[in-house]
Amino acid sequence: MRVLGLETSCDETGIAVYDSRDGLLAHALHSQVVMHQAYGGVVPELASRDHIARTLPLVQQTLHDAGCSLGDMDAIAYTRGPGLAGALLVGAGLATALAMAADKPLLGVHHLEGHLLSPLLSDPMLTFPFVALLVSGGHTMLLDVADLGRYRLLGETVDDAAGEAFDKSAKLLGLGYPGGPALARLAAFGNPEAFALPRPKLHSGNLDFSFAGLKTAVLTRVNQLGTNICEQSRADLAASTQEAITDVLCRKSMQALRQSGRGTLVVAGGVGANSRLREKLDAACRQVGARVCYPDLQWCTDNGPMIAYAACRRLQAGLAKASHSYAFDIRPRWDLAELAEVTAQDMA
Repeated sequence: MRVLGLETSCDETGIAVYDSRDGLLAHALHSQVVMHQAYGGVVPELASRDHIARTLPLVQQTLHDAGCSLGDMDAIAYTRGPGLAGALLVGAGLATALAMAADKPLLGVHHLEGHLLSPLLSDPMLTFPFVALLVSGGHTMLLDVADLGRYRLLGETVDDAAGEAFDKSAKLLGLGYPGGPALARLAAFGNPEAFALPRPKLHSGNLDFSFAGLKTAVLTRVNQLGTNICEQSRADLAASTQEAITDVLCRKSMQALRQSGRGTLVVAGGVGANSRLREKLDAACRQVGARVCYPDLQWCTDNGPMIAYAACRRLQAGLAKASHSYAFDIRPRWDLAELAEVTAQDMA
């Protein structure tokens, strides 16, 4: 089975062709980071306009690189949600037009399921079941993944997600966009024990997360240090912030492994690229004899291959049915827990 996938949920335009037998045939990605840097964050209208300009040329480039045409596709997939409404509409509209023009079936994919399955792109030997730490954008959750499409929520954020904590703390420290990578780079020069910052919900007894209080604590420290904060203090505060976030993510992940009885932890999403988080999870999993798996760094952020791959796996497993009706829709807010219910409706 060969699938063309389009990802346009936020500020990356990702296109890919995935073949169930031959693997990833080609992919292309355009990041809007430079455009949004001037505004300190993603501007939804600008993101949508840029997707309009980039998506079709990237589709043409990817098909050329893959050595195939639309007629060679068994299905065309797009990110249905969650994400920015305008950005999602660009990908959904183009995917529908391409599918209709080539008389190919169409399938909308859950963005978070794409991230969840992305480590399998890097490690074909990875098998179900496992516990997943999904840390992407405004989402932080732990899932028990019994099989494809069988996801049980173990815990999630009750306010700010880990990615938001990184980005908002970076902004308080006067760092550029995107904040998470900028804070991690600065943290490399700091002392992670310099500032005593809270670890919200670390001892809550459940697997939920909360990072709003940490952000407030960082703000308090910044105000105490004043406008003339030295570079070393900024680095120390960045390192202390990173240490607090990764402490919580690591401790909760290990707790999830114990409670579920699983022997494998899978980490997916943009925060999964953080090297300090990987160091801690590697060490913690070694200590208990568990396996930890990550996607390649290029698959941590939004990308086309994860959408094409997720669509291909669902179609092969009979968990979704691609449609020729071309009556597409988008789900800017789409809880991953609803996925099984939506699948049942689609298959009816």
